[in-house]
Amino acid sequence: MDASADQGMLTTMAGLADLAGRELGATEWREMTQAEVDAFADATDDHQFIHVDPERARDTPFGGTIAHGFLTLSLVAPITQRLLRVSDTSMAVNYGLDRVRFPAPLPVGAYWRGVSTVTEVRPIEGGAQLHVTTTVEVRDQPKPAMVADGLLRFYA
Repeated sequence: MDASADQGMLTTMAGLADLAGRELGATEWREMTQAEVDAFADATDDHQFIHVDPERARDTPFGGTIAHGFLTLSLVAPITQRLLRVSDTSMAVNYGLDRVRFPAPLPVGAYWRGVSTVTEVRPIEGGAQLHVTTTVEVRDQPKPAMVADGLLRFYA
């Protein structure tokens, strides 16, 4: 196994079992932009004003527009793909979610990063299933924007 800030954790199918209980690291900080939020609103037909109307959203407790919760959740896939690479897998799939919470908003203009920890690894037919907790942290904000317990399956 090799950890690199530029490449994430690199392992093999045989090495997946060694990841149980390990943090995979953190992604680089990225800004959440209004353009990303607007594109998500268009893709999902969710144009609630707290996401797409900066002037109206200024008068809410958020003080401006915020990312959709499901937009924040959709970051789990690129976060885990960035933080974990399995060199000899034939296929990896998101198998599902056990629990998702949105403790705080992800404001437009804020910087966020993802952190993932492998909490369990178990064998499945043809591969391994990882239980991974992924957190979206927001710079200078005490609570994360999201914590998701997900299941990833890697096949040989």
